[in-house]
Amino acid sequence: MQTKSRSSMLVIAGFLVCGLTVSGCGKKTAANKPPAGPPEVGVITVQTQKAAITTELPGRTSASLVAEVRPQVSGIIQKRVFTEGSDVKAGQLLYQIDPATYQAAFASARAAEARAEANLIPSRLKEERYRDLVKIKAVSQQDYENAYAAFKQAEAEVAAAKAAVDTARINLAYTKVTAPISGRIGRSTVTDGALVTANQAAALATIQQLGSMYVDITQSSSDLLRLQQTLSSGLLKKGGAAQTRVKLLLENGTPYPLEGTMKFSDVTVDQSTGSVTLRSIFPNPKQILLPGLFVRAVVQEGINEQAILVPQRGVTRNPAGNAMVMVVGAEEKVEPRVIKVERTVGDSWLVSDGLKPGDRVILEGIQKARPGTQVKAVPFGSKPAEGVPAAAGQPAAAPAAKK
Repeated sequence: MQTKSRSSMLVIAGFLVCGLTVSGCGKKTAANKPPAGPPEVGVITVQTQKAAITTELPGRTSASLVAEVRPQVSGIIQKRVFTEGSDVKAGQLLYQIDPATYQAAFASARAAEARAEANLIPSRLKEERYRDLVKIKAVSQQDYENAYAAFKQAEAEVAAAKAAVDTARINLAYTKVTAPISGRIGRSTVTDGALVTANQAAALATIQQLGSMYVDITQSSSDLLRLQQTLSSGLLKKGGAAQTRVKLLLENGTPYPLEGTMKFSDVTVDQSTGSVTLRSIFPNPKQILLPGLFVRAVVQEGINEQAILVPQRGVTRNPAGNAMVMVVGAEEKVEPRVIKVERTVGDSWLVSDGLKPGDRVILEGIQKARPGTQVKAVPFGSKPAEGVPAAAGQPAAAPAAKK
């Protein structure tokens, strides 16, 4: 009985010794675990770079050449000989006005011309005869002067008759209303049988050339002055001797595939809006652009040779509304930095003050980057450092051996 009790006590003692051993091993393993290091943050190092500075402005399209078709003589429209919305050529017949009265006027003018030419012949012969007779005193000087005056009057009547014939011929030609320019013609405002008058206010139709289009954009006078000051200070430089290039965004936000050029800037500021009109021209071979279309023009203002750009994801706002970034400063500690931004360039902010080349701006891990805390800066977009727990289902890397 005593032997069995002693055996039980030995078993219990063995279990206690094993438990203490296991507990001691666990404490030793926990004691050997390295302490957690500073959190990692992804940073970029600020560098100056060349950047094209652009501005986006609203505008409207208009045809490069527009002609309103109006009658130059009065009459009844006999026939419209074009298809609305089609392309027409310069000189193509569009309307035919009843020519009957103008044909009669032309014939009358030619008859008057023939009568004047017939009256000219005896007047000229009489003047020639009296010119010889006055030399031998066969007729008086007064008679010769009367004959000469009658001859000159007959010549003037012939000239007037010729002018009347030309006028009648022109009016007769005007009964054929032709296209003054080549282009796309719109709807007709009159039909066959309509009465039209010379130089009437309402146009019969409008022709527009759509092969190239003007885009009239507006820029505030303050922005224009700022741009001029920036160019004069040397911060911005013109992009070469070529004309300023302009890109276009259509009303639905899609980019227009062809670039345009800036033609001129208006010399007058609109007093009601305080803006200046800029005109650019765009090729339009497929006639995607139509007159009156609302667009947004992206105008290249110049080149900034020493631009500092910071991705927008790294810029926040403080309670005062000022732009702010987190930078890794001395002793690898996080420092908040208030900056001044001018505009966006692509997906970055153009910084004019608050940063200098070499500064390290935090882009990733900002939630861990509290001001004054020490962090480990790694290049933005790099792979996680060793020691970071492996993904689920993959074995962790073996710890390095201690020296």
